[in-house]
Amino acid sequence: MKKTIKPEILSVFEFLKQFPDDHSVGKFLEQRRWAHGRRCPHCGSVRTVEVKDQKPMPYRCQDCRKHFSIRTGTILAESKIGLQKWFFAIYLMTTSRKGISSVQLAKEIGVTQKTAWFLEHRIREAYAQKGGLLGTVVEIDETYIGGKEKNKHFDKKLFAGRGGVGKQAVMGIKERNGRVRAFPINGTSQVDFHSAIIENVRRGSTVYTDCHKSYPGMRGYTHEIVKHSVGEYVNGMAHTNGIESFWALLKRGYYGIFHHMSVKHLHRYINEFSLRHDMGHDIIPSINEITDRMVGRRLTYERLKA
Repeated sequence: MKKTIKPEILSVFEFLKQFPDDHSVGKFLEQRRWAHGRRCPHCGSVRTVEVKDQKPMPYRCQDCRKHFSIRTGTILAESKIGLQKWFFAIYLMTTSRKGISSVQLAKEIGVTQKTAWFLEHRIREAYAQKGGLLGTVVEIDETYIGGKEKNKHFDKKLFAGRGGVGKQAVMGIKERNGRVRAFPINGTSQVDFHSAIIENVRRGSTVYTDCHKSYPGMRGYTHEIVKHSVGEYVNGMAHTNGIESFWALLKRGYYGIFHHMSVKHLHRYINEFSLRHDMGHDIIPSINEITDRMVGRRLTYERLKA
């Protein structure tokens, strides 16, 4: 009998006990970032010293003579929010399967909604999807994100049909029993679909899709189809149930938590849901991974609003 591995869970009570203040969070971050010795984030030198009065920052490089802290060069850079609040926000975003809105996060950590919104998008920079090709058995499907035509104000209706009209197309690729990669695409033509597949799926892979007219004709792949239009959802090993399950979770987050995801920032929300899916239910390893991903991903407010 196969032994069931218990997920590494960290409750809110245990989190606050383990990280009761900014100092404890700072020590944890230093252990993760500088496990093999403290390095200057400006020049990479190991010749660093502590600053006695911690001003303007706790450490100084003896080579480039610049000051730095555990925040320097990360999503935490130049933020006045305490480390414990930052880390608790990361914990909440990691453990909330459908996400947490900026309104709710503002209440949880005691900041304004505007601050919470900016903080969440900075954390989403650490959720950015990694490169590399997926394979060798993948499910591919498309969905559409946006408000329904029937629910829009009269002056905003396009009067061009239903379904995906007025919405942003999103493609999702899921390795069978593995990773998910999802991203907005510019169109749903055969060129758009085939280009996205070539850029993300290893040649020679087996690809399962529905009967959308833009999928057929792929070269270099074994392509099998399930015909949803006639009520077929499984055909031998061919199905798209895995990626459709991911869409269901994304849509629940859209309708129930965020209510709106702008096209401008849609890729950030999708990255959040994708990585959270890949990390699974192991909370401690998930938080560790997000912590490791923070370096080199600073996002300024000017760039976010541009």
